[in-house]
This record gives sequence, structure tokens and C-alpha cells, in this order.
Amino acid sequence: MAETAKTSTNLLRGATGDWEVVIGLEVHAQVASNAKLFSGASTAFGAAPNSHVSLVDAAMPGMLPVINEACVAQAVRTGLGLKAAINNRSIFDRKNYFYPDLPQGYQISQFKNPIVGEGQIEIDVDGSSKTIGIERLHLEQDAGKSIHDQHPDYSYVDLNRSGVALMEIVSRPDLRSAKEAQAYVTKLRTILRYLGTCDGDMEKGNLRADVNVSVRKPGAALGTRCEIKNVNSIRFIGQAVEYEARRQIDIIEDGGTIHQETRLYDNAKGETRSMRSKEEAHDYRYFPDPDLLPLEFSQAFVDALKADLPELPDEKRQRFIASYGLSPYDASVLVAERENADYFEAVAKGRDGKTAANWVINELFGRLNKEGKTVATSPVSASQLGGIVDLIGAATISGKLAKDLFEIVWTEGGDPKAIVKARGMEQVTDMGAIEAAVDAIIAANPDKVAQVIAKPSMLGWFVGQVMKQSGGKANPQALNDLLKKKLGI
Repeated sequence: MAETAKTSTNLLRGATGDWEVVIGLEVHAQVASNAKLFSGASTAFGAAPNSHVSLVDAAMPGMLPVINEACVAQAVRTGLGLKAAINNRSIFDRKNYFYPDLPQGYQISQFKNPIVGEGQIEIDVDGSSKTIGIERLHLEQDAGKSIHDQHPDYSYVDLNRSGVALMEIVSRPDLRSAKEAQAYVTKLRTILRYLGTCDGDMEKGNLRADVNVSVRKPGAALGTRCEIKNVNSIRFIGQAVEYEARRQIDIIEDGGTIHQETRLYDNAKGETRSMRSKEEAHDYRYFPDPDLLPLEFSQAFVDALKADLPELPDEKRQRFIASYGLSPYDASVLVAERENADYFEAVAKGRDGKTAANWVINELFGRLNKEGKTVATSPVSASQLGGIVDLIGAATISGKLAKDLFEIVWTEGGDPKAIVKARGMEQVTDMGAIEAAVDAIIAANPDKVAQVIAKPSMLGWFVGQVMKQSGGKANPQALNDLLKKKLGI
């Protein structure tokens, strides 16, 4: 396949010029609920096959679905978090198709009248902000799972997921690059996790995306789209978009035609492959489910949920910038996960926000990433890190000693203040105690003295030597002042 080069405007360059990629996403998010959408069966992950299946889930004759109010509330809360219109009246439909892991022969979903209407999400890519439209959010039940690798002659069906509540969140075709698609799913996942309406665990399949990709010449009508089903990794979403866009461009430039179809992404080969022709809505023969009345709730129900919403990432980011004086980048890093933002606020409370952010982002997050840990499993608590920041602010320890102290707390635990006192790590602010060391180093290095007088920026060499002899205890600012006085700078 011919390689295409990116241009600076998100266009892809082919043999016949520039092409625009148009992307829309249908994200399936499993509702955070202990029970399924229409039955009381458990949604717990990892149970033995077919152990969490009610008679409703198995489509036994005469078994009627009963809506789970908690799932309805979670969908409304998600809609509010997406700044979307909430429809106080919605309808459940039957989406008819046959597959072995769909025991009813249809999926209960929502078609023309979803529970949530239009909304939006703000994404940031390479320092630029963009608004992505949300077309709708509807509730539907998940299917079961077919297992093909346990016997060479048979496939097995596990219905534990059958009936699990999903929110399908459909974007407008507003995305124009793999980076934007990744940023959109990342932001959506963050919002869902802040709200507590979906845990966003993509490895377990609790958040997955159908990626619709088409290409066109800039300004032309929309091209024929292909849908890449069930992509369960943000990295794979980017790879799938890149490959599929190049594939379509190559076909069109070779004189071929894009056929609307459903494809799968093979992450081992880094390519998409055809699965089946793409169905249209009429192929599913949607009609209102006769076993379920229209879903109706009051505005008071919506208002009560809205009043209980947490502070969401965009609002928290702006507050961190305004209240703590953080850069937009640092604020974005800190609010990416709710537990990280909470940790930072605990460290920053009553302290300098920039110093706290620097230690959380650079020292703590860096070490957590290196060792595969999270804030929840961090050996250094927010209280302990706050204690280190206090010691820096009080000039009790230098920056170098602070890093040594962080290492001790990480590996051994303990109260930072007590550790500093017990190990004699306090910074020396009385420079008379190390003036002799300064005099000795100056006397022993006349060549360096001449160099620093000619080029004062070399003063750092003397600072390093004195800090080495003092075990890092000399106050850096006081030491700088003393050296400048001694050297006549």
C-alpha cells in the first residue's frame, strides 16, 4: 500500500493531491450498575460462564423486561455531563438480527426517540481546542459472547454479558484526524469516570468504539464510510483510522470505489479487514418494543441529578489555572484522572500551587509511571508529599535533599519532618559554618577563579563543589551570594 504524507492542516496527501479524513465515533460505554438493564442479574466481571444469567437474559418464553431505574439515572447524568438535551420521554425499540449470542433474536435499543439528544465535548489537540458535536446517547442491552477457541469443532456461548446496560454515545462526523479521534475518546472516558457512570476499562470491554471513516477531497461531499467495529484501545483507534484512510485513498486513486461495509481492526497486523456489508437502519426492522412502555420521567428527576453532579474536567482545569496559577498544560495533566486531581488538591491545600504541581507531575507521576503504579497504590501519600513541600517552602531542606527525602519516603515510609531531623538533613542557612569550605575551594582552584571572573555564568561550578562537600545542605541562594562576594562578581 502506498504511503501517504500528512500535511500541516490534518489533510492526507495522495498521488492526486490532498484528502480530508472524516471520522464519526459510536462509543459503547457499559453503565456502572450492579444489575443489568432489564433484569436483576449481576454485572460482575470474571464470573464462570453463564452464571449471571436470568430468565429474561436467556429469553425464556413469557419473561418480561423491567427497566432498571439506576441505569436510567446514569444515562441522564452522562447526558448532563455532555451538556446535552435530556428527553423526558423516550422509547425502547427492537433491533432485529440473528446471532447465536443474542438469544431473543433482537436487541432492545432506542432508535428514533433516545433518552439523550444533542450535546458536545471540547477536545485539545496540539494546543488547539475544538468542539465535537454529540448527536445522541441511547440506552441498549449488550449481547452475549461467542467463544471460538476452546474446541476445534464447536463454538460456545456465554450469556453473562447478555442484557448488560450500555450507553451508545454517537458523535457528529466532526473529527478530522487520528489524533482528534484519540483525543475525543480520551476526553469522553475522563468525563464518564468523573461522573462515575462508566469505569472506562477498555481491557474488559467496558468502553469500546465503532469508528466510522471516510475520505473526500476538501470541500467535496461526504464520501462512502466504512465502520471499524469494537476497537477497544485508544492507541488502536488511532492506528485503525490511519490505516483505513490510507486504504480508501489508495483505492479511489487507483480508480476503484469504496463500498459501505463493516470492518475489523487486526492490531497484530496493523490493518483493517472486511467483515460484512454495512447494514442500514431498515435492515434491522426497528419497531417499538411491545413489552416496554415509553420511558417517562419528570424534570424534577433531572434537576435532582444535575444538582448532584461533580465538578467536571473542563471546570476543574479552569479552576486550577485560576486558583493555583498553573499553566494550561499542567492543569490538563492533573485533571486527566479524577483521583490524580484529588491527590494534587490535597498536596496543594494551604501551599504554593506551582510547587505542589511540579512535585506531583514530575516526581510522583514520573515514579508511578516508571513502576507501573497509580495514585491509589502510591507509596507516598498526599500528606507525606505535602510535608516535603512544606520543608522546601520553609527552606529546611534544599531541592536536592528534597529528592533524597522523597526517595526515603517512597522506599521506607515515615513522616518527612521526622526523617529530616533524625538524619540531620536540615539545610544550613548560617553560611559561616561552610565559609571555610568556600575559602578552601577558591584557594585550590585559581584557574577556575579566573574563568568565573571572566565569565560569571560559570559560578555554578563552585556552587556544585561546595554543595558536594556540604552533602547538599548549603542553602543555594545564600551560597550564591557568598561566592559572589568572595569572588568579587
